[in-house]
Amino acid sequence: MYVFMKLQQHGGVQRALLALTVPLETLQVVKGRMLQAMCKGLSRQTHAQANVRMLPTYICSVPDGTEKGDLLVVELCQSHVRTLRMTLSGNGNQSPKVMYKIFDMPGDIKQGKGEALFDFIAQCVRQFLAGVSSPQQRLPLGFVFPFSCRQTGLDKAELICWSKGFSCSDVEGKDVVQLLQSAINKQELCHVDVVALMNDTVGTMMTCSTEGEPCEVALVMGMSTNSCFMAEAQQVEMAENASGQMCVNTEWGYFGDDGSLNDILTPYDQRVDQESANPGEKRFEKLVGSLYLGEIVRHALIALAAEKALFIGSSIDVLRTKDVLKTQHVLEISKAQSALEALGLQPSEQDCCRVQQICRAVVSRAAALGAAGLAAILSHMRQSRELEQMMVNVGVDSKLYQGHRLLAPECKATLLPSVDGTGRGAAMVTAVTLRLAAQRREVEQLLAPLRLSHADLERVQVLMRREMELGLGRESNANSSVRMLPTYVCSTPDGTERGEFLALDLGGTNFRVLVVRVAQDGIHMASEIYVIPTTVMQGTGEALFDHIIECIMDFQLKQNLMDQILPLGFTFSFPCQQLGLDKAVLLSWTKGFSASGCVGQDVVHLLREAAQRKQHLGLKVVAVVNDTVGTMMSCGYEDPKCEIGLIVGTGTNACYMEEMENVGTVEGEQGRMCINMEWGAFGDNGCLDDFFTNFDRLVDEKTINMGKQRFEKLISGMYLGEIVRHVLLALVEKQVLFRGKPCPKLQTRDIFQTKFLSTIETDGLALQKVRAILQDLDLQASFEDSILVQEVCQTVSLRAAQLCAAGLAAVVEKMRENRGLARLSVTVGVDGTLYKMHPHFSQNLQKMLRDLAPNCTVTLLQSEDGSGKGAALVAAVAWREAEL
Repeated sequence: MYVFMKLQQHGGVQRALLALTVPLETLQVVKGRMLQAMCKGLSRQTHAQANVRMLPTYICSVPDGTEKGDLLVVELCQSHVRTLRMTLSGNGNQSPKVMYKIFDMPGDIKQGKGEALFDFIAQCVRQFLAGVSSPQQRLPLGFVFPFSCRQTGLDKAELICWSKGFSCSDVEGKDVVQLLQSAINKQELCHVDVVALMNDTVGTMMTCSTEGEPCEVALVMGMSTNSCFMAEAQQVEMAENASGQMCVNTEWGYFGDDGSLNDILTPYDQRVDQESANPGEKRFEKLVGSLYLGEIVRHALIALAAEKALFIGSSIDVLRTKDVLKTQHVLEISKAQSALEALGLQPSEQDCCRVQQICRAVVSRAAALGAAGLAAILSHMRQSRELEQMMVNVGVDSKLYQGHRLLAPECKATLLPSVDGTGRGAAMVTAVTLRLAAQRREVEQLLAPLRLSHADLERVQVLMRREMELGLGRESNANSSVRMLPTYVCSTPDGTERGEFLALDLGGTNFRVLVVRVAQDGIHMASEIYVIPTTVMQGTGEALFDHIIECIMDFQLKQNLMDQILPLGFTFSFPCQQLGLDKAVLLSWTKGFSASGCVGQDVVHLLREAAQRKQHLGLKVVAVVNDTVGTMMSCGYEDPKCEIGLIVGTGTNACYMEEMENVGTVEGEQGRMCINMEWGAFGDNGCLDDFFTNFDRLVDEKTINMGKQRFEKLISGMYLGEIVRHVLLALVEKQVLFRGKPCPKLQTRDIFQTKFLSTIETDGLALQKVRAILQDLDLQASFEDSILVQEVCQTVSLRAAQLCAAGLAAVVEKMRENRGLARLSVTVGVDGTLYKMHPHFSQNLQKMLRDLAPNCTVTLLQSEDGSGKGAALVAAVAWREAEL
């Protein structure tokens, strides 16, 4: 019988221990459910039904060590109010000066009127300040308010519901920041401004960020439990217009309120819940929070005593009293005997051992469940940042943490114990808020000249129109910065063109030779790219054109075309004065070319002379065009309404079909002629000086054609990266970017390429990838730095798109007025890497074009192989008309 009783006792304890043990497989399931609950809370569609609320805190940065100033904190605690003043010197937040005072709270105030509570808090602030030397300077205050709030800003927070024994009237649904500020104002503390509200979890994260690497996660497992972390702001759908990162208060204590933890709840947990003030709520907190651990153990001991597995022959009536067994007793399991005897129990040695086993099981389960929740957060962060591995610091205010490494092995978390997380953390939140506000003022001031108003762009449109008119006039042409060069292209394709044509496309360091077959079933092409060495680009014109002919001969040989004489269209993408369709005088080199003996010469003649030198007699050049005209012609083959060409790539230019009667520089008044605007030089006469910023001037000063191509230097891909680089250098100098640390590599000209803008501005690009791009440039960027670099890129590229739209608006409005139309419908053929590769350039251009030219319906048609195919089509149209 004795042996049977011993086995029964042992079996009862083992069953209890088994019920309180959550195996690793189950913890993985809990982690997965937590992840699902987090995603539900982040989504605008499902947020209202989520039990893990994922509340935005509007804290978008962690301390970087440069914060300084005097900061005030008031913290509402369970039974008292704590005030704190901290002085930061900006030296990495080392050894801040801290003073604090605790004020006991009257017992009835927690259930009284809300006004009385906030008046009491304000009185504590006044008494505290009276006791410390404090000049009447502005004092920013951080408010620690450890209750669930719906925040719409860092200083705007509506109380969702009271907890922890508070039930003050007329507060739920109200902005608690405003209530405190009003109470402070009543105390005539007009120099105290409440600038930030946070809970204790956020405070823990912020205080652990004061030194070294930033802390991006916080875990509180005290009387209650909660967590927060820095999420990608675009995922926090409940926060409007958020960018970068934002701290999310998970409020994970409510996890399981939907029944998702029912399969791990024990009968002891059920009884604890039933006896709580909020049955059915905060199920996760009741498994993890220290407020409940003693109660779980108490119910387990009562059940085991009823099974005669404990305290045989002893009265356990004392255990029937709620809260008689404190969590402190549970944590100090080595003192189980003294704790039990203090309650009036008479435990045997075996009873003490078994009580210790139960306590360990309850504490271990709490730690393991906390680890599962932490693992869910780490996995979410890693996935949202698109990382294979992640390293992160986790601020912890608890003695109950362990085990996350088994559940999230791809995340290496360093656990940092929090020191006074609520008080100092609140001061840090306030300090960071002030730092960001000061930095934002610097950024806005610096970027303001790059941000153009609608009125600015209308003025650019008017100036472009004026320069166009001057450029078209015979007498006024020399006074215009927009050259308005006749191209002698008088028709666009009509679809009847047929035949085989050669095309030569020269516009940069690479050039192409093509054979284009225009047939009834469409256009068929073959081409090859050839390189022009820098020595040839900057050598003699004779060597340059000899090299071009050699490449043409190589291509014809490969294509079996040496025995044929095919019409050739020559795309020559440099400013030329055309005197005929096959006669173009080079006005100036651009794009790094400087071959001697070419400026002022007919480039077709130079090409023919080189052919003679190389004894290549089968070359028949019938048309020379630039890439802009080629783009228009190429798109015109697809869409007959295409009468404008636009290039936005390394350089920029536009052309359009003008009425001959308006072209004063060419004889004849019938029909239309394509005008090569050469609008890259718009502003060279000073008319755009008001729009040139210091950054633009710094870029211009280092170019080989200073003072020339002014419009192009505001818009095109060759220059945008350099503009961004100079803005970033200015932000570093103002200590707004990269903590003001020197960035030697950023001093290197052209190190920040325009292609980086396209990458950095890509929608949905994780900030981690932006950081990686910057780190490749030896720029050690924080997440905040990455956001700021994105903003600079967006500002510079938006200005470029808007200026381009202003120029295009002048063109389409002139065409509409030329033709006496109330509304013009026209297509623009567009080519260029900036237009094609940048994720937002085309949308920004179209949006502003609609605003500036509301009476024109403009379709932008992206050119495929415009400059090469277009040259062949110009030749084809000329061949077609010659045969008529």
